[in-house]
Amino acid sequence: MNDQLLFYQSKLESDGCGKPGRVAMLVQDDTITAVGPDDLKRLGRKLLKQLGLPALALYEPSLSFYNSVIDKVSAGDIIVPTDTETRTFLHDIPFIRQSGIDNNLVTRLTELLGQRKGVMIENCCIITTGTVTLEQAYINASSLFHAVFVKHLLDLHQSGFSSEREQKEFDRFRHHWLKPLAPPDPPLRTGPLTTSEEIYREMIRAGRATVETRLVDSSFGNISCKSGDIIYISQTGASLDALTGCIDPIPLNNSTTCGITASSELLAHRLIYEQIGDGVILHGHPKFSIIMSMICDHPDCRGTECWNNCPKRRNCRGIPIVSGEIGAGGLAEKVSPVIKETGTVIVYGHGVFTSGRDFNRAFNALLLTEITCREEYFRHILQTVD
Repeated sequence: MNDQLLFYQSKLESDGCGKPGRVAMLVQDDTITAVGPDDLKRLGRKLLKQLGLPALALYEPSLSFYNSVIDKVSAGDIIVPTDTETRTFLHDIPFIRQSGIDNNLVTRLTELLGQRKGVMIENCCIITTGTVTLEQAYINASSLFHAVFVKHLLDLHQSGFSSEREQKEFDRFRHHWLKPLAPPDPPLRTGPLTTSEEIYREMIRAGRATVETRLVDSSFGNISCKSGDIIYISQTGASLDALTGCIDPIPLNNSTTCGITASSELLAHRLIYEQIGDGVILHGHPKFSIIMSMICDHPDCRGTECWNNCPKRRNCRGIPIVSGEIGAGGLAEKVSPVIKETGTVIVYGHGVFTSGRDFNRAFNALLLTEITCREEYFRHILQTVD
């Protein structure tokens, strides 16, 4: 179990979520096992005893602007990001303004964590739960970091910098925290994949590459390959950097029950393949692509749910943006006809679909989309500052 704790601790640090040395992971069975700094482990142990849950993650965010998000909430004690992941899974993010750790804090945290998957504590840490497994605590920790990241940069675009401190935090984030985006070395294989062995091997490589380049957080995406009458697709909830044993072969004639564990975006993948024939699909949730999909030139538009049924034809430097509900909703029908023409589609608040004959093309399209959206975001911000 200690190895598993260290594994997820390392992932939260390498993902860029937690400050190195400031991530604690805890599991509870007959006893509590923990790794991480002593202060976070002490708080985690108190909470696990109160909650009776199997796992917790506690980490100090690697970006100082997480406190700025709390600062800007004028009333109430919740943050409400509007990206798809928050709306679907987190709903909202409670926070606590707290200068120290005491019994009152533990009581309040126990109450909040009984209702939500995560909590933010000002000038302290983020805490997330795993109601069944340690992996759930990690996924919730990554999801919460992702949601607040997107919300903060959207708020900056809308309202500008509220202080000199906030602008300095942003400059550090832009010039030091963000990593350059580059294709994997060695590159992914080109050309069609014909055997099941080739397909499994290249799906595993491509999935790992999306995470290692920080285009995708581990569980924020899915991947597939169609060869003949079979779609090979990652399982629901599978980490893209750990796809061994987590890829389902789905016959198009529905002759097996493998689709039960397949990605929730299976319908979207099937409809895309109806348009493009054999090939591959990458779907990920790169942050700047999501942010730019939610920046709109029509702020006075009313009477529609932007994420579900935007009536406008929108794009970011020519890359089309569509809306639609995820899973079995309208997203599948919105993406498939557009991606046939462009090979790339951004979905409002949700992420990017790319397609191609091989993963090298699909990955490079995903990479180019995020680079383009990152550049466009900073162009917007710098114009606002000037």
